[in-house]
Amino acid sequence: MYHKEKYERILSESSLDEIMRKAFEVHILVPAFNVAYLPMVKPIVEVLMELKCFGLLEVALPDIEKFGAQSFSAVKQEYEKYENKAYTRLHLDHVPVIDEDGDFVDWNNLIQKVLDLGYDSVMIDGSRLGLEENIDVTKKVVKLAHAHRVPVEAELGAIYGHEKGPLPPYEELFRSSKGFTDVEEAKRFVKETGVDWLSVAIGNVHGAISGAAKDEKKVNARLNIEHLAKIVSVTNVPIVLHGGSGIERESVLAGIKNGVTKINIGTAIRQAYEKELRKTGRIESSQNMVKEEIRQLIVDYYGIRGSAEKLAALLQE
Repeated sequence: MYHKEKYERILSESSLDEIMRKAFEVHILVPAFNVAYLPMVKPIVEVLMELKCFGLLEVALPDIEKFGAQSFSAVKQEYEKYENKAYTRLHLDHVPVIDEDGDFVDWNNLIQKVLDLGYDSVMIDGSRLGLEENIDVTKKVVKLAHAHRVPVEAELGAIYGHEKGPLPPYEELFRSSKGFTDVEEAKRFVKETGVDWLSVAIGNVHGAISGAAKDEKKVNARLNIEHLAKIVSVTNVPIVLHGGSGIERESVLAGIKNGVTKINIGTAIRQAYEKELRKTGRIESSQNMVKEEIRQLIVDYYGIRGSAEKLAALLQE
């Protein structure tokens, strides 16, 4: 394998779009960790570098409005203190057109602001719209972001968990395929929008972000791999899983082999940070708990330690 300096240079000089495309082609997972509180930036970057794993840091509106990420600019400023493009890039997660409370969001200004800040990729979530409206909004974001050479993630299907009230019984959701991304709609959506990555619903669910449930353990979810394979066969783009915490390991690994390229991890590391902070009141101790949680995921759960070096070698082929 390459010397550290060489593979770091290759990755640093590669665009995020190139890295994600290669990861998709060879079935290497790119984990994406949500920054719910600003002090989480440092441990996320440090553990990715320590384990030589390429991953994303990301921040969504709920991280800012319901937790302690403060603002998109604050996250960007904090990230710049530790940034290393050989191991990390910064992603704008979940800018919904209609949020979990049913309110319309000024998505255009938010995405423009983040592009101006220099984020490496952005997500528009029009999944609560009808198909035609979702296509229309996503096309606009793709045009805007691609002008900045920034890849776009969009969502199709209904990933439950962020809405008000309790989650419907999980087994009922899975058996009925309620909210699952429609294969033919996915084919049309990707073709007409030119979106780079597609977030899908195939059994994954979000962790709760409000009320008492935000501290509860997530349901034990799994993925419909057959449905995933059909989506990949007609879209041929990197697939994203939101609600990555709490999915059965065997199901996750099968998903990665069948086209899942990016998995969002938010609940697991946020709860680790919050629990330790309540217990000790010490930010440094809470940061260490985030590191431990991520280390366990990268090494034991996903088995992607050293992925940065592997991706660099493949990018040079």
